[in-house]
Amino acid sequence: MYNVYQHWDKLKTCVVGRSYAPEHFSWIQDAKARSYFEKLAIDTEEDFQLLIQKLRNFGVQVLRPDLSADFYQKPPVCPRDQCVMIGNTFYSDIDTYDFNYFYYNAKGPNDPWIETADQLEDKRLIDLHQVYHQQVHNNGWQHIFQHIREQGNSIKTFVDPHLTGPMVTRVGRDLYVGTYEENGDYTNLRNLLAGEFPDYCTHVIDTGGHSDSTFCPVTPGLIISHWDMDGYQETFPDWEVLYLPPPNPIYAEKKWWIPGGDNQQVIDTVEKYMQGWIGDITETVFDVNMLIINQNNVIMIAHNETVIDKLAEYGVTAHVVPFRHRWFWDGGIHCITNDLHREGTMQDYFPGRSK
Repeated sequence: MYNVYQHWDKLKTCVVGRSYAPEHFSWIQDAKARSYFEKLAIDTEEDFQLLIQKLRNFGVQVLRPDLSADFYQKPPVCPRDQCVMIGNTFYSDIDTYDFNYFYYNAKGPNDPWIETADQLEDKRLIDLHQVYHQQVHNNGWQHIFQHIREQGNSIKTFVDPHLTGPMVTRVGRDLYVGTYEENGDYTNLRNLLAGEFPDYCTHVIDTGGHSDSTFCPVTPGLIISHWDMDGYQETFPDWEVLYLPPPNPIYAEKKWWIPGGDNQQVIDTVEKYMQGWIGDITETVFDVNMLIINQNNVIMIAHNETVIDKLAEYGVTAHVVPFRHRWFWDGGIHCITNDLHREGTMQDYFPGRSK
């Protein structure tokens, strides 16, 4: 049976994202704009392949979601956004997540009549959702779901937006869940977590967005953190915290960026058809967003000497791989992967802590 209890246990099975092939963008009429997205596709898959080879060198089994070229929803570049293994239960909100993205953000040239939320009542949208659910959700992820079930694991649909891969940090008996808004009233979330995970000590922490772009417990005793996070003495007493300075981005304060992407046709294409593909990279710290292979090895995409030197003090080697278009996909190495199975059992790193 698959399980994940600690982020630093030896990684055995992992999902790696997937994007469209270059020919998918043949519908873009402007030749210059089309060439940008064709290169985006080529570079992204090349970087995926380098990551996959690195994982296989560590003995990790790699699975990948499929996709349908008939739809213009965001491809599953970041599979962690939609699901997470907690203990030996796989939680997924893929159906709801993709459904919303498809309707609100993924208007492709073949479905220009999807314009407003009011049209959700339109029978055409209901019919289209059924087709979409079959071809994208079922075909794209069904083989992964089947593989998980074959290991003896259960899959649970859990649509609370906080219970997804980027928001959950697994530290043995302690389960940390981030929030999208700081200083909010999360009483219901705390009650939900306490009921869903009675064997864990659950914590709701103010991250103001994805936890895995905010802090990373790399190994027992060490956290790499976003520059303005605090409260670690309460949640991780006596652990060392390496704070990173704000990033100095190269994308001129834009929400997304690709080399040469200041071409107006490229901008128009993104704004018209790909609003659901992009995040907001001004809020992302890629140096925090790393994939831990085991207690002695991590994979990261940014060659940050400060981080690398600190990891070395704890006996951890950093392996740097490229992800050239992270400023478009708004995803680091942790985002573009999803750990399904790690060796190990639940440990208690803070004995005596009450639930």
